[in-house]
Parts: sequence; C-alpha cells; structure tokens
Amino acid sequence: MRARPLTLIQDDLVDYDSAMERMTDLVGQRQRDERPDTLWLLSHPSVYTVGRRTAPEHLPDPSRGIPVLETGRGGQLTYHGPGQLVGYLIVKLTEDQGIVDYVREVELRLVEALGKLGLPAERRDTPPGSELLTGVWTSGTSRKIISIGMRQSRGVTSHGFALNVDGDLTPWDWAVACGMPEVDMTSLKRELGSITMDDVRSVVAAAFEAS
Repeated sequence: MRARPLTLIQDDLVDYDSAMERMTDLVGQRQRDERPDTLWLLSHPSVYTVGRRTAPEHLPDPSRGIPVLETGRGGQLTYHGPGQLVGYLIVKLTEDQGIVDYVREVELRLVEALGKLGLPAERRDTPPGSELLTGVWTSGTSRKIISIGMRQSRGVTSHGFALNVDGDLTPWDWAVACGMPEVDMTSLKRELGSITMDDVRSVVAAAFEAS
C-alpha cells in the first residue's frame, strides 16, 4: 500500500449528529486544502444509522428505544455504541483512485491492524448478485467484526469504519446489519478475551500512519 500519513484526531464519546456536523466541516476544509488528510477516532452513544439502500424491514423495533438516523454514507444499517471504535476518514483521493479503491485500502489496513492485535482477519470479494461484502471478517470464525461505509464528495472521502472492541453486541440482533440477515457480528472481546480500547486505538492509528 502507498504511504499516506494522516493527521490524528481523538475523542471519546461524541453524539452522532454533532459528529456529522464536525465531519462536514473537516471535509470542507480538506476540499479547500486547509487541512491535511485526517483520521478521526471516536465512539458514539447507542444509535442505528441507515444508508440509502436500507430496507424498512431491516429496521429495529422502535420499542428498543435506540434512535435510528439516516446518513449520507454508502452501505446499509449499522449500529454504533459505547465500546466500539469509529474511524472517520477525511482523505483527498489521488487522480487515479476512486472511492471503491480507497475502501479496499481501508479494509487491508484494518486487516493488518487486527493481525497485530492477534486476530487473523480478511476482506472479502462480493460474488455477482450478492449483497456487498464490504468490511472485515474474522478468518477463523467467519464473523463480521468491522463495518465500513464511505462516500466521496469533490474528491474527498467521508464517513469510515466501525470496529467492535468490547461493547454490548445485543443491539446487533435487534435489526438486520449490513443487509445480511445471516451475519454474525462479533467483537475483539468475544474473539480474544481481554482487550483495551487504548491498545486498539494505538494499533489502528499506526495502521493508517496517523499521528
């Protein structure tokens, strides 16, 4: 992979709507070349977000009490909550690179990070006619551990990835994640046992050459 050092921003728990406002501002700055390529690591309070292709029958029962918000990214329904590491990527694409190319790069960098944490993982190609398999799966148990949904505007990416670290996985069972009813969502804690968010943040930042 090409060298692509990023500037790192780190926050703890940030409300989703507030994060979207700041991300929009960061994207505008990058489009105007007022800031460098950036990785923003954070977490969100419990929320479901839906992409443009999310089917109504995939939404959770409102009685669960978790907000459902529309978002401008690609992909379908995902869940965010405490104990999950979210990474927003504000990156200016090169002239020979499209958003799909960059998503593949993101997958590979995250596979590398998981390997350094002791969890063998893989990205997957989507068979013709199947639901998009964007994201990262564990190699041994074939569970999905990272969701990815991105877009680009005027050559700059936004949104990014969500890595389940040590949060409650139950809310994933209350909706259809990623448009795949059969998907088994997992976390680093489920796969490896003891893990700290600080360690995960450090390894993920290093995989993206972010400091």
